[in-house]
Amino acid sequence: MSGNRVERRLAAIVAADVAGYSRLMGLDEVGTARTLREHRAVSDALVAKHGGRIVKTIGDGVLLEFPSVVDAVECTVAVQVMMAERNGSVPQDRRMLYRIGINLGDILIEGDDILGDGVNVAARLEGIAEPGGICISASAYDQVRGKVAVEFADLGEQNLRNIDRPVRVYAAKLGDHFGTGMSVALSSAPDTRKLPPVPDKLSIAVLPFQNMSGDPEQEYFVDGIAEDVLTTLSKIQELTVIARNSSFAFKGQMRDVREIGRILGARYVLEGSVRKVGNRVRLTAQLIDSTDGSHRWADRFDGGLDDVFDLQDRITQDIVAAIEVGLTGAEQARVWRKRSGSPLVYEFFLKGRKLYENFAKYTHAQARVQFERVLEINPVFTPGLYMLGLTLTDQARFGWEKDRAAAFEAALECATKALAVDPSDAQAYLVIGYVRTFQRRHDEAVEAGEKAVALSPSGADVYHMAGMYHGYAGNFREAALYEEHSQRLTPILAFVSMVDEARARFHLGDFIASRAIALRVLKERPRWLTAHSTLVAALWNLGREEEARVVARELLAHHPGFSVARWARALPYHHPEHLDALIKPLQLAGLPE
Repeated sequence: MSGNRVERRLAAIVAADVAGYSRLMGLDEVGTARTLREHRAVSDALVAKHGGRIVKTIGDGVLLEFPSVVDAVECTVAVQVMMAERNGSVPQDRRMLYRIGINLGDILIEGDDILGDGVNVAARLEGIAEPGGICISASAYDQVRGKVAVEFADLGEQNLRNIDRPVRVYAAKLGDHFGTGMSVALSSAPDTRKLPPVPDKLSIAVLPFQNMSGDPEQEYFVDGIAEDVLTTLSKIQELTVIARNSSFAFKGQMRDVREIGRILGARYVLEGSVRKVGNRVRLTAQLIDSTDGSHRWADRFDGGLDDVFDLQDRITQDIVAAIEVGLTGAEQARVWRKRSGSPLVYEFFLKGRKLYENFAKYTHAQARVQFERVLEINPVFTPGLYMLGLTLTDQARFGWEKDRAAAFEAALECATKALAVDPSDAQAYLVIGYVRTFQRRHDEAVEAGEKAVALSPSGADVYHMAGMYHGYAGNFREAALYEEHSQRLTPILAFVSMVDEARARFHLGDFIASRAIALRVLKERPRWLTAHSTLVAALWNLGREEEARVVARELLAHHPGFSVARWARALPYHHPEHLDALIKPLQLAGLPE
């Protein structure tokens, strides 16, 4: 019996191949084969240095085995860094970029070969990795988290070909994105500004509260209470607060809080419930440490509708005390200031924000009415001034308001009123930057964006909009970094920020990254015009002209009235040559003038 025993062991398996190898061979068969051998000589030495074993090579592919996942990740990161350096002077269409997959799994030993499901998963991970990137399974990630000098983005559960179960996948953040090859153009430029890392600070996610009232019409009220607690917490310098659109993605889901914390990158998770009966409100809330599921704090609050803001402040104050956050005097004044003073104001405000989020001409008109009702009751309610300012700017920007100049001035007036009430209101500066960008007063827009960032260092929207101001001003490196930082604060559903990052990286000459980001957006939002147009331009500049024409036809199928000239007029670039760089590929790809 023992003689028939199959030999198995647990190992870190690495599968790698060259992206687009057949195309490269078609361009220059002899030169490509020679270049691969030269790269292999260097990478093989790195494998040996990190204690790995080359199991086999098949054409451009290679299968490796390591005794440790840490060794496997450190080796493959070193390989990708080496490849980025060697590709630095190579034309984009001739660069040789590895795709790498890593899995920790059980393997079968057959002579010098290894077989089994663990190997198959590694091979499928390689297949979904970006060129120049590394994808690892959850089993591998659990072994390296906090042990290697590289961050990972959670890509969620993926259905891999011929694997009978979903596999949670993580992508290494190499250079400035998910593949070292994507950041070659950026790495060649001096990095004059660095964004702060996320999160050495305390991090918290506020989940949507449960509606215990039995009335679906109260959902907006319940969501608003959680959002208001989140907004208040985000004003605290010492806290990193996960953005609303990420934490609220878990609405209605029954998931382990520890898993949610891991997905969002949040140490603490706040959950709660609201019961509203007549004019009485009961709030319950609990703060959970996502590392072990333990409760740090829990309480119940009862009061009338007129007390709802005081109840929210009590929750926030208790959270701050529970996780031992120290507030400066200025923060105490900013965080605990009084807000609307009226439940009716709050109701109109939440209805208006819900309408605004639908983002259409008619819903913006309806949202504007709600925000104006808010300000009729309380003219200095700063969240209402902010949302009205955004709404007016959108209406002018998209041609939904006939008198654009008057709409822009009305938006600026909202910001001025908000700053008169609270000089540290970051959102007021966002309105100023937004208006000035589309008035093409870019220096003022960038200045306003920087003030907003300084006042709200945990604001995902703040970084996104400040990044947009930088992008149109021509500061593409700052734009890319700010958008990336926004996405760190918004681990999921960060499509708006991703679109602007794709465009910034296009202008930096990093067409591979631009293409990859635009594709990820379109996978979830297939009608997004900005993502489509950026993808067409990136593909054309990569020399993939037929693919660019195909995407251009898809764009027209979704937007049959599209014209390049009309699209160009809507983009407020400071420098005409930057606009031309984006528009010319669209024309060449056959999009109508």
